[in-house]
Amino acid sequence: MNRQRALFAIHSAAILFGLTGIFGELIQADAMVITAGRASFAVLALFAFIRYQGASWTQGLSVRSFGVLAGAGGMLAVHWITFFIAVKIAGVAVATLGFASFPAFITVCECLFFKEKISISEWLILALVSVGLVLVTPSFDLQNEATIGLAWAILSGFAFAVFTLINRRAAARIPAQQVALWENLVVAFLTLPFTFPAVTGLAAIDWLWIALLGVFCTALSHYLLVSSLMTLKARSAGIVIALEPIYAIFFAAILFSQYPSNRALFGGVLMIGAIVWSGLRKSDKKTVTAVNPSQ
Repeated sequence: MNRQRALFAIHSAAILFGLTGIFGELIQADAMVITAGRASFAVLALFAFIRYQGASWTQGLSVRSFGVLAGAGGMLAVHWITFFIAVKIAGVAVATLGFASFPAFITVCECLFFKEKISISEWLILALVSVGLVLVTPSFDLQNEATIGLAWAILSGFAFAVFTLINRRAAARIPAQQVALWENLVVAFLTLPFTFPAVTGLAAIDWLWIALLGVFCTALSHYLLVSSLMTLKARSAGIVIALEPIYAIFFAAILFSQYPSNRALFGGVLMIGAIVWSGLRKSDKKTVTAVNPSQ
């Protein structure tokens, strides 16, 4: 996959991710049931796709690579469960704005675990994201449900950052669809035992929403994300995925009349603007280097 296709894939994934909170709001079930359901449908879709391609879902797997996939799947489960808890408690807008903090966590984790130096401008970006989170916070009262929901969303962002970084290793030698299949299989394995008997009482419309969530917003979006990570750095992919709140807030406003406060919107603009500016700054630097190799 070349860089242009990778960028198209990651932007498509961002739109699909933006719909995730919408389905979380629509489905009348708890976070564990939604997570287990979406992972199960994703496994079925990805397995069918792999078989259609004539490929093997176990080819190239080693004990070491399976360990990496299991770790990524575990973090993916934590990310989904905490995100849906945030949606149920605080609504789509607050949940997605809190989740949008994850590129900051990626930067910090890359520094801690990959020994990548954080520049002064990146420290500034981290500061802007922190200020944005303060503005997004509905209240500093821990009894406030929206504030509790935001805390869950921030935890979800941290889990997604770790998941993205683990995928830097998982996507290096294994086909993207195979990575997505095994990671979703791990999620299903970890969560399904905790869904009974609640899952047996789901309405038919909830099963439809979960199926759509699993096939399009999980299998397809996960495949697009992992595919893009074969070409893009985790930080670059994170910048695009950070646009997810824009799509989510737009859809939530149309479908549920959920509108964030002006203060929260300003905080969200500050966070997303800082992250996007970071990506544009890096792109400009790469362009200058390519034109003038002496620098």
